Formats: sequence, C-alpha cells, structure tokens
Amino acid sequence: MKISFWAIGKTNEAYVKQGVEEFTRRISKYFKVEWTLIPMPKNAGMMSEMDLKKKEGEMILEWLDKSDYLVALDEKGKQLNSSGLANFIQLRANESVKNLVFVIGGAFGLHEAVLMRADFKWSLSSLTFPHQLVRLILAEQVYRACTILRNEKYHHS
Repeated sequence: MKISFWAIGKTNEAYVKQGVEEFTRRISKYFKVEWTLIPMPKNAGMMSEMDLKKKEGEMILEWLDKSDYLVALDEKGKQLNSSGLANFIQLRANESVKNLVFVIGGAFGLHEAVLMRADFKWSLSSLTFPHQLVRLILAEQVYRACTILRNEKYHHS
C-alpha cells in the first residue's frame, strides 16, 4: 500500500519542512509514501471563499483515481486516537487498498464535493492549527500509527 499526503498550498516553511521530511522518511520504512502539494488556483486572492473551495475541490477530484481511498481531513470528521489510527491503516492494508490518500484542504477547508467523495472524514482535533503544522502533525501521527502496528517503542518512549 502507498500512503499519499496531499495538501493545498505552498511549500513548507523551514520550521516545518525538516519535521515533515523526517517523519516521511520514517514512514517509508513501513509503506511507500509521498507528498503532493497542490498549487493554489490562479487568482486565489481575488476569489470568494466559496469559489476558492470549489476550484480547489475540482483540482483534488481531478487528481484522484477511482481506486484511491480518500481520507479528508475535516474539522467535523471523526476523531481517532493513535491506536485507532493504527487500526484504521491496518484495515486499509488488509483490504488491499493500493493508495491511501490523506488530503488537507486550503485555508477554508475542503469543498463539499471532496467531502462527499471521501471514504473517511477525519478530524485531527477540535483545535484549529496553522495549515502547515497540520502537515507535520499528520506525518507524525501516521508514523506513530506505523510503530504501534509493529509494536515498537516510539508510542510510549
């Protein structure tokens, strides 16, 4: 199974980049993994919130394959603890999912069309995090889940 992380926006700030790269490298010991940064739509600053979300949603849906298992990060999604995330990932592997895609929307979240296409909606927290920190938290939590699946000490070290 491959794990794909997709995010709308710019490249990572230096303070985030190192951590994202480190956890991505660690995840690669368990699964194929890749990051895709989906560029902001042209003239994004001139668009209304609704139009921007719609355009971002269209871009995401265009990039998806029918067989991709889509996990939409959404504040209204289901919250999982670390063991629950590990179980979730293991179930997808057991189902022979080829590509598990975690998608982080833009500043205003994900368009309804993406949420409807999502196989699972996941909320990292009821707190609001800076967009780029979500990338780091996501990578760390997926790595933590991998170590839980292998019964390695990282989770409680």
